[in-house]
Amino acid sequence: MGNKPDRFFAARAWIDGAWARDVLLEVDAAGRWCTIQAGVTAAQRAGAAVLDGPVLPGLVDAHSHAFQRAIAGLTERAGSAGAADDFWSWRDRMYSAALRITPGQLESIAAFLYAELLAGGYTQVCDFHYLHNAPDGRPYADPLEMSLALVRAAQRVGMGLTLLPTLYMRAGFGQGGLRDDQRRFASTPDSIARLVEGVQRQAGNTPAINLGVAIHSLRAADPSAIAEVAGLAARSGLPVHIHVSEQVQEVRDCVAHTGQRPIEWLLANLPMDARWNLVHATQAEPDELAAVRASGASIVLCPSTEANLGDGVFDLAAYAAGHWSIGSDSHVTRSWPEELRLLEYSQRLVRRKRNVAAAVAQGESSAAVLFEAALAGGAAASGQPVGAVSLGRRADFVVLDAQSPALLGVPADHLLDALVFSSPDARFKDVYVAGRRTPAGAVTSPAHELAGQWAGIAQDFARTMRELWSS
Repeated sequence: MGNKPDRFFAARAWIDGAWARDVLLEVDAAGRWCTIQAGVTAAQRAGAAVLDGPVLPGLVDAHSHAFQRAIAGLTERAGSAGAADDFWSWRDRMYSAALRITPGQLESIAAFLYAELLAGGYTQVCDFHYLHNAPDGRPYADPLEMSLALVRAAQRVGMGLTLLPTLYMRAGFGQGGLRDDQRRFASTPDSIARLVEGVQRQAGNTPAINLGVAIHSLRAADPSAIAEVAGLAARSGLPVHIHVSEQVQEVRDCVAHTGQRPIEWLLANLPMDARWNLVHATQAEPDELAAVRASGASIVLCPSTEANLGDGVFDLAAYAAGHWSIGSDSHVTRSWPEELRLLEYSQRLVRRKRNVAAAVAQGESSAAVLFEAALAGGAAASGQPVGAVSLGRRADFVVLDAQSPALLGVPADHLLDALVFSSPDARFKDVYVAGRRTPAGAVTSPAHELAGQWAGIAQDFARTMRELWSS
């Protein structure tokens, strides 16, 4: 971008929770919205680039483990006859992949994933990153090796990245350290602080890349270490993420060792506020959810992964008016409309009612309620000024293909409803991050001007998958 604002015209754009018509959009040199004007005339929009479809703000993918893209679809077979298959057995299979991935392979996997996420309508991803060390468990000569692989991948495709170096110190409550198959995850509060500082130093001039911190879970670190990382986040104003109350056994173990359920312990022992993001909370009780809501903290929901792993169903009705975001987690799907659809459908299945999200929020459109909540929660989870077509926010947006079968002939006011609840998924023609076009449109359009870049990313990923799984 030059000194003059980049100018776009959209026949329809989602602004302040509704569709606006004939919208002039201008992006300044910093990649932020500097003009948003609806109802413009042909003369007012003269010279603006015409966006070929309705425009939506980009969404934040608030929970990602990039390396797990390499196992999507590869853990869907049961073990020996009669053997139970659950989160814990899936985790063992995931570890076997985590032990093998090199920095170069991680970069290829993440670049492909981030391009897919862009094509799925996400423009920022929060990567919950605990794959720190070499395969033998020792630190790399450059401890930033694996972290910078993710940074390079995001820069290659134009994805916004909130990197969350993750504290992981022990195998479980009462354990003195990690299992051997967790050796690559080993970290301390000091090493997390050094990762944050080092990545900030090397990528700090990239506006779409920022840092937060994560604590893997209460079972993965002792209270003093958790408090130390929380203190780092508080002093630096960083978002902080933690897996919590995902599994029944996790809750039981926490009660046995601390006398409290996980969310109860967090609220009693840490200064929970709007910087905190609790991932999953599928086993949370209504009183815990009320306390989270009162604290200002957010919950990150990952419906496709929670369904895939058999975690359970989050109690959305009990969390009415609470802050939440959406995440793709293990990447069995890379599309936010699919995540929002599954979130609403899981509520319908449990409650045997329709339009649960709309009823909870006392709104009309479940799709609009879900989308607006995910936008606001995602901005908080990432610590970035995103999540709206609004002055001063980063100019992240997607252009819908209104000719997609799911949208064809749909009245304009129902486009978002059809995007979320009609399948197969509608396509995004183009995706922009900070006002810059990404190769996302090339995922479904070979004629896209960035198709060559997408083809190279896909070829690198295919080669990496052959390296990992051909033997």
